[in-house]
Amino acid sequence: MKISILGAGAMGMLFGGYLSEHNDVWLIDIDQNRIDYINANGVAVRESTGEDKFFRPVGMTNAANLGEMDVVLVFVKSMFTVDALKTNKGLIGPNTYLMTLQNGAGHESKLLQFVDADHVIIGSTQHNSSIIGNGHVHHGGSGRTQIGLLSGDSSKLESIAQNFTACGLACSTSADVKRQIWTKLFTNTAASSLTAVLQVPLGFIHEDANAHKMMETLAREAAAVANADCGGGFKEAEVIEGVDTVCRNAPNGYTSIYADVKKGARSEVDTISGSVVETGKRLGIPTPYHEMVVALIHAMENRNRTQGKS
Repeated sequence: MKISILGAGAMGMLFGGYLSEHNDVWLIDIDQNRIDYINANGVAVRESTGEDKFFRPVGMTNAANLGEMDVVLVFVKSMFTVDALKTNKGLIGPNTYLMTLQNGAGHESKLLQFVDADHVIIGSTQHNSSIIGNGHVHHGGSGRTQIGLLSGDSSKLESIAQNFTACGLACSTSADVKRQIWTKLFTNTAASSLTAVLQVPLGFIHEDANAHKMMETLAREAAAVANADCGGGFKEAEVIEGVDTVCRNAPNGYTSIYADVKKGARSEVDTISGSVVETGKRLGIPTPYHEMVVALIHAMENRNRTQGKS
C-alpha cells in the first residue's frame, strides 16, 4: 500500500515507522533538517521497555512527484491541516482515502474540502508518542486504533485495518466512530490538557490527589456533552476510569500539548478542550471548567510569546 503521512512529528514518525514495515511510506514535512536526518538514519522508536526499534520510511519536503496515494494520513497540527493538504494535493486521487487520527474533533470538515465523504476516514488511537531527539521518539503508551468512514459502510476499510494490525498497530473498524472519537477526546481533554497546564507527565494526574480531582471534574463535564451529542451511553464512572487507566499505564508519558506549551509553541487546545466547549454551546450544556482550561492554556501561550520577545 502507498501511504503518505503529512507531518513528521512525534505521532507521524511513530506511525510512519511502524507502517513502513509492510508498506511504501513517505513522511512529508517542511523541516528539511528532520527529513535529511530521517533519510540518513531512519526513525528510532523507543518502547516502554527501553528498547529502540529502527524503521526506514522515506522523508520528503516536496511530494510533487510521488503520485497518488492509497492513503494520506494527516498528523500535522489541526491549524495547518488545510495548508498541508493544499500543498500536497498531488497525492490525492479519486480513490485516495484521507485519514485523520489527530487529537480533538471536527477535523473532517477540513478533509471534505479535498475528497468526498466516502473517502474521509476519521478515527482515534490510544498510542502516545513524544519526541526525544531528531528522528527519535518515545512510544509512551499503546492500545487500539479505531477507524471508520464519515459516511457509508466502514467495513470497506477492513483491508486498511488489517494492514495496520500486521504492522504492529492493532486496528479495527467501527460503525460508530464518532463515539470512539469522544472516548479518545475524554483522555485528551481531561488529562492531556491538564499536563499542559501543570507541566507534568500523565502519571502525575493519576498519582496526585488534586490533579486527579481536576481530571474527574473535566471528565464529568465532557461526558455530559458527549451524551448530549451521541444520544447517551457514556457513564461518568467508566469515563473517569478510562482516563485514569491511560494515565496510570503511561506514568512517564508526555503529551504533544504539554510539549507545545513547554517550548512556547501554539497548541491544539481549541480542537481538544475547545471542541468540548463549542459542542457544549451548540447543545446547551455548560462547560465552565473546560472554558477555564482553554483560557489558561491560551494565557500560557501568550506569556511564552511575550517572554520570548523580551
